[in-house]
Amino acid sequence: MMFSKLIKEFTFFGSHPKGMRVLLLTNLIYGLVGPIIELFIGAYIMRNSSDISLVVIFQLAVYTGIPLTFMINGFLLNRIKIAWLYSFGMLLSGISMFAMMTLQQLDTMGVFLAGLIMGLSYGFFWANRDFLALNTTKDGTRNYYYGIETFFYTMTGIVVPLAAGAFIGATDKNGWFGGHVNTAYYILTAAVFVMSMFASVLVHRGEFQNPKRAPFLFIKFDRIWNKMLGLASLKGLAQGYIVTAPTMLILSLVGKEGSLGLIQGIAAAVSAILLYVLGRVTGPKHRLLIYGIGCLLFVAGALFNAALYSAFGVILFMMCLLFARPLLDIAYFPIQLKVIDYVAEKEKRNEFSYIFNHELGLYLGRLFGCGLFIVLARYVSEYAALRYALLVIAVLHALGWFMARSILREKELADINEISKAPV
Repeated sequence: MMFSKLIKEFTFFGSHPKGMRVLLLTNLIYGLVGPIIELFIGAYIMRNSSDISLVVIFQLAVYTGIPLTFMINGFLLNRIKIAWLYSFGMLLSGISMFAMMTLQQLDTMGVFLAGLIMGLSYGFFWANRDFLALNTTKDGTRNYYYGIETFFYTMTGIVVPLAAGAFIGATDKNGWFGGHVNTAYYILTAAVFVMSMFASVLVHRGEFQNPKRAPFLFIKFDRIWNKMLGLASLKGLAQGYIVTAPTMLILSLVGKEGSLGLIQGIAAAVSAILLYVLGRVTGPKHRLLIYGIGCLLFVAGALFNAALYSAFGVILFMMCLLFARPLLDIAYFPIQLKVIDYVAEKEKRNEFSYIFNHELGLYLGRLFGCGLFIVLARYVSEYAALRYALLVIAVLHALGWFMARSILREKELADINEISKAPV
């Protein structure tokens, strides 16, 4: 029975276009890299410095490099195949980690430069990934696409943190490599580079097409797109905290890197199957509900953390967050691509112009989120930054549900008007 169901799911996956399947498989392999970068870069900085704000400075540099690279990528797409740019972005992530590990001393400038290289990596990866996702899927298949992609990322979120955290913890406990824990980080960095190379080779099997040559830098946009930018800013605001706060909370209140991976694995194991099922059975009409549940889970986790501010509170926060993040992504990205489909057709512009502009909206939110944390950590207290500000961020992010509802309603009205104007 179980085997036949698996065969059915593989058959369903194989029924989709080749480009979509290659993109999903490429992202699966590169997804093995993500948890190492997100979790253990922060842990490495904290282990080798006494300044917790350096973690956020690294992340702020990453966020600064992303929109800059989106713009560079837009010009390069006129000359270089998109698969090569996509590959380059994946390989840069390994180079950034090598740059971090070779620093003699972790100071603000060195950490910022390493983060900037990582931002360039993410920029090339996400700019081309978003465009390829837009052009290899249709609105009716995007819940499935993001559901299975999130399922992949969630499963790697189980295996990688457990394995990497156990490896670092065992190195520390057993005195491997002469008791030099940083050697474990160097080995993980090499693993990141190898996986990035494999993924960068696979992406060339998709035979992807570049966007048409056209201007992509604009200032004025349709009203519905301006609302989408507002939603992107709220998403970016949360990202400024979500990427860094969990690592710092766990290392401060729970334990070392081994605990970090264990907590990630426990919650991710429960959510993985649920997310795949959601992507398989839900459609466009369910996106607002899914987004709302994700917002509520994020707020609930922040409430647990603020009320308890203990190891148990952090575990509850992480469990809520590990459900909330993929739920938010399953709903958010299809909404974004649906709006891009609509406004690109309405304004007769290159789709990449909206992908680039969307990244600027995310950056504004990320800049505010990271900036708020740095100010609080350095000039108020790390305690306030980790306990109370996180709740404020979660509540502000939840306001995005109302904006998402407004966007979808305006899109529905636009569809109705187009139908009424169509000749009978």
